[in-house]
Amino acid sequence: MGFVLLAVVALALLVAVHRYVWRRFVGDTTAAGSRLRRAGTVAAYVLPLLSVGALVSGRSGVPFWLQQVLAWPGYLWLAALLYLTLALLVGEAVRPLLRRLLARRATTAGAGADPARTPETEQTAENGQVAEAERAGSDTRTAAPPAPPAPLAPPAPAPSASRRLFVARAVGGAAAVAGLGTVGYGTYGVLRGPRVKRVTIPLARLPRSAHGFRIAVVSDIHLGPILGRAHTQRIVDTVNRTQPDLIAVVGDLVDGSVADLGPAAEPLAGLRSRHGAFFVTGNHEYYSGAAQWVDHVRELGMHPLENARVEIDGFDLAGVNDIGGESEGQGPDFGRALGDRDRSRAAVLMAHQPVLIDEAVAHGVDLQLSGHTHGGQLWPGNYIAELSNPTVAGLERYGDTQLYVTRGAGAWGPPVRVGAPSDITVVELASQHA
Repeated sequence: MGFVLLAVVALALLVAVHRYVWRRFVGDTTAAGSRLRRAGTVAAYVLPLLSVGALVSGRSGVPFWLQQVLAWPGYLWLAALLYLTLALLVGEAVRPLLRRLLARRATTAGAGADPARTPETEQTAENGQVAEAERAGSDTRTAAPPAPPAPLAPPAPAPSASRRLFVARAVGGAAAVAGLGTVGYGTYGVLRGPRVKRVTIPLARLPRSAHGFRIAVVSDIHLGPILGRAHTQRIVDTVNRTQPDLIAVVGDLVDGSVADLGPAAEPLAGLRSRHGAFFVTGNHEYYSGAAQWVDHVRELGMHPLENARVEIDGFDLAGVNDIGGESEGQGPDFGRALGDRDRSRAAVLMAHQPVLIDEAVAHGVDLQLSGHTHGGQLWPGNYIAELSNPTVAGLERYGDTQLYVTRGAGAWGPPVRVGAPSDITVVELASQHA
């Protein structure tokens, strides 16, 4: 019942926003019956249908080629709708100011013209002519009859329709440039590939021998109908250029099955580091066949940590399954991963979602590496992400445990990031004994 209510509210909001966008971009700026209005009206129906199709196609058994056809226009329109709406809302504040400015300019221009003649000014002129004639001795009886008084000047007209149309088009045009420009730049940032961030994190129990150990943290690659093999290759090349000691892939690798996305994931076999590449599941793996993907990444040379740990030079590396696995009986198990370890050693935990930090603190973890949030991905999404995540991006301390959250290397849904650029983070561990 709750899901149905939420769906109805979301649908009503989607309809209302599209109606508002249509009115400002089409209804207020085009003539009734014109080709532009007809085209804009058709787009107002087709684009949201494409967006809904893109959202549901991945989990409804639709052929992968059709998912790809729907994904680009459908997901990009969702991002465009967000920023076009925000730009129009800013325009609502500008609209009355622009109207007043145009009205003031029109009034100023009218004041510079010759004033309209009134009956009083006409009578004054007539009296002056008569007096001049008398002084000159002329016979007023032969003077021509006075001209009829000029009609009164009409009242000032109301703001013209052309002025309203100019304001609507000016505001709409500026909103279109701002909204679509933002989406275009955000798309370029995703398709260009993630940038490398570097952060040094001191660990109290890290021995001197492990000082300077570098972990390349990669999360939220989101291979799918938009981001494919070329995206994977960019990430692999970027990671390898950092020459890390270890690679940690902390979930949400894919949005689709091994059958559809296996070829897109193949470049992961080229990841290179001294201690190898390790992988834990994210929630999206459980929408895509987690067991098959765990087997597949193992075939690609990565080491899945399913509620398990390994000993690395100077510290323990542990990994837990994502919370999404609980529905399949494969959720996070901290007892298995960390219960019997030697607590005199430093522990680094790979866990997809930051919300697992409380369990990490309870089990004496020194550092948790997470993703999941995308840093909000689309501003102001970061404020929404803060409602359900203790840390949205970056490094924070919780008791004796530090939590680092990467913004991720890809994007979910719209291949767009605004205010949350994608990254691969090289975490350098520092020993306090060095």
